[in-house]
Amino acid sequence: MFNPTSHSIKFLRDENVKLRLEKFLREMGIDIVSKPKGLINGKLAHFSKAEKRVLITNDKDFSDSQKYPKDKIYSVILLKIPQDKPQLLIDSFSKMLFKLKSPKDFEGKVIALYENRFDITPILN
Repeated sequence: MFNPTSHSIKFLRDENVKLRLEKFLREMGIDIVSKPKGLINGKLAHFSKAEKRVLITNDKDFSDSQKYPKDKIYSVILLKIPQDKPQLLIDSFSKMLFKLKSPKDFEGKVIALYENRFDITPILN
């Protein structure tokens, strides 16, 4: 569905996201990492910003621009798909990557990923 070699986007998986998504993205040749479990949200946001990685999470706190303004986090994908539906998550993520192909498509944005769509809002300062 998408060509991973055309993607230079780097991802960061929050511990609340099933490992299956990370494995799938890695198998597709996409750069994704996880940080140690138990890392506080502020540190996770710092890694996202410092390493220019899109944070994949289920934690809606990361979509709050007052807590995590543009100068504290690079980008967020907020998953709105139940964790007990891994294939649906993978399919929806793949469709999103087919449309969003560049780091500029992600930088400074919160992307809410649903089963059949995604919504993009800017992260405010």
